[in-house]
Amino acid sequence: MEDAACGRGGDLLMAKMSEVAGWVGADAPSADGEIVAVSSVEAADERTVVFAVDAAALKAALGSKAGVILAGKALKLDEADARVWRVADPRYAFAMIAKNLKGKGFEAGVHVSAVVGEGVEIGDGTSIGPRVVIGDGVQIGRDCNILAGVTLYPKTVLGDRVVVQAGAVLGATGFGYVRHAETSEYVVFPQQGSLYVEDDVEIGANTTIDRGALGETRIGRGTKIDNLVHIGHNCVIGKNVIIAAQTGISGSSVVEDGAILGGQVGIGEHATVGAGVILGGGAGVLSGKKMHGAGQVFWGRPARPLKEYLRDLARLRKG
Repeated sequence: MEDAACGRGGDLLMAKMSEVAGWVGADAPSADGEIVAVSSVEAADERTVVFAVDAAALKAALGSKAGVILAGKALKLDEADARVWRVADPRYAFAMIAKNLKGKGFEAGVHVSAVVGEGVEIGDGTSIGPRVVIGDGVQIGRDCNILAGVTLYPKTVLGDRVVVQAGAVLGATGFGYVRHAETSEYVVFPQQGSLYVEDDVEIGANTTIDRGALGETRIGRGTKIDNLVHIGHNCVIGKNVIIAAQTGISGSSVVEDGAILGGQVGIGEHATVGAGVILGGGAGVLSGKKMHGAGQVFWGRPARPLKEYLRDLARLRKG
């Protein structure tokens, strides 16, 4: 790999309309021609794809030069237009087309400035960027993209297709200390566990995830973590979880499958956020608290159901 070629890059792919329609299961009245990119309505041309989620957006798209318009199946069309492809979710279909057209988007290899320890395993198709530091015994799967300045401590394992943005630190020792009752002296509790990141996880810039103390910290498959997030030792994050920027999760907490954490959420130690729970921005979960109810929104500090939070807020305004 050349010095300047590491990280993102690679030309966009070109695909026939019939192939693109197959990617998203589209009902495509016309599937002739080629597609090279997705675009905004304003920048569209006959080889690009746009999407419409409501009547106003559909009207604007129809007035554009777009070659394909992704529209929900319920949207009404005054006149037939072969450019309109009916899909279940236009935004999702748009994103999938963009992903497939882009391909991997990076070049495999290890940058010359990376530091790689002994016994490291790196899977085929993986890119290791400039100034990355990889500790002894780290395992990295196939088709991963590890960007500039990332540090992977020993006892860290990454699955396949993991993306780690610049400056992230994975597998550092956790923040755990034991206090002497008489002298008030703090002694570090052993931090000798591991960190396991499953397939298709994306980790944002300058995010930090600590390894387990005696056991394991685990990030579930398909989870997406924003920039500037901290996840403490022994945490278990489920599959397909969304964690927005500046969220902090204390040690030994659990976030179950499909949960959504807004920006600046704070979670105390040994807490549980149940499957499908939504924590609004700035919400605070007390140590040991268990939040359950798929699809239920919690807000405030301490976090409580949204209706309860809004009711309390209204009472405060009335004074």
